[in-house]
Amino acid sequence: MTQTTHVAIIGAGPAGLSAARHLTLRNIHYTQFERHSDVGGIWDIDNPGSPMYRSAHFISSSRLSGFYGFPMPTEFPDYPDRQRVLDYTRSFAKAFDLYANLKLSTAVSRVSGTDGDWRVEYGDGQVSSFSHVICANGHTWSPNWPEYEGEFSGESMHAVDFQDPTIFEGKRVLVVGGGNSAFDIACDAARHARFAAISMRRGYHIIPKHIFGVPTDQFGERTKWLPLAVRRKLFARILRLVNGDLTKLGLKAPDHRVLASHPIINSQLTHHLRHGDIEVRADIKTFDGDKVVFADDREERYDLVLYATGYHYDIPYIDPVYFDWKASKPQLDFTVFNERHPTLFAAGFTEMNAGGYFIFDEMTGLIASAIDCQSHHPIRWDEARRAISGRRDFSGALKLVDSERHVGYLDIETFLRRTARLTRLLGWPDAKSTLEPHHRAHNPDAEGVSDVTA
Repeated sequence: MTQTTHVAIIGAGPAGLSAARHLTLRNIHYTQFERHSDVGGIWDIDNPGSPMYRSAHFISSSRLSGFYGFPMPTEFPDYPDRQRVLDYTRSFAKAFDLYANLKLSTAVSRVSGTDGDWRVEYGDGQVSSFSHVICANGHTWSPNWPEYEGEFSGESMHAVDFQDPTIFEGKRVLVVGGGNSAFDIACDAARHARFAAISMRRGYHIIPKHIFGVPTDQFGERTKWLPLAVRRKLFARILRLVNGDLTKLGLKAPDHRVLASHPIINSQLTHHLRHGDIEVRADIKTFDGDKVVFADDREERYDLVLYATGYHYDIPYIDPVYFDWKASKPQLDFTVFNERHPTLFAAGFTEMNAGGYFIFDEMTGLIASAIDCQSHHPIRWDEARRAISGRRDFSGALKLVDSERHVGYLDIETFLRRTARLTRLLGWPDAKSTLEPHHRAHNPDAEGVSDVTA
């Protein structure tokens, strides 16, 4: 390693900004690069390549979704829309003076080198050297296009290019996918298209956004003292009570238990199904011109097929050999550490059964503590590195669905528990204890932030 610690953070979305605050708190010198003209990552609908659409809202509640020590404003609704989330994210960057070390409109084209001596090429061919690199470019930019037999002669698009539901007007629309974005976009199609359908391969547990008037994640917080097996039974009964038998609406019965896959949080789809605004279709078998043939041999004509089929993990500015890739994902210890290069990190490259920016605070807190150890306490780092090596399974007792999506998936309770132990080993308190006093130092008269549009 070089004698001088200088960290490059690539990306100024929520994960990158969280990393910047942690490094600032530890007085670690860094430079942050963002290709767009402002911070916010995917929540800025004008950020080229962002998958954001106009009707998007957070799927975790505002009370449980903020950065540590910087809660979302109390006047926010339970599930804030994309603009509120973007304004909140930018207010966070301003509150902690994170623009000071930020190079906006500066895309990183290539990272190369070795530990302690990383070359970062950016802008008009300029090159800078750094001791550490944090890759925080996000993982919802590179669209996954499924392959089917035949060719579709109508219009095809991926959700990454969808923004405005008025494109559905007067058209027969088929949305393909079974994730949260697929359900949201299908509901947009239900309101605007001449005819709308959604094609899914499997059944899912559809969790409403409120249970007994309480945001679902807050309801979950109140029950987390119960054993997982009891919570599963409780949620299954509540979903049956709230949703009824969804197979009567054309949806497949789930082939897995509640909480055994990424949660689908949606209260609108069942409404539109019950009102006949949208219909459910099986998986696609083949295309024949403008005709779609489904797995159950139903044939229908469509004007537009929209694929809400997820994204490939991608770190485009660095050769894949720098990371260990498996199931199209970088394999990271504790979700952030790279066994091949201990000074090259990735933040935000995972999915989990919870939402909220505090999770990025946990991840980037580990990175910042590790950099501090590597720079000033090498013996402690050697001990911590042995505890870090190979720790990649944080699924806990969930017994997740066996699918590529769930490789590296986090059970947040398991992750928080183990992260707290590792942070102490690295010589720091847990992220929450570290950051909340930092917030009060910057905002001594504020419990939270009330004006996010400043």
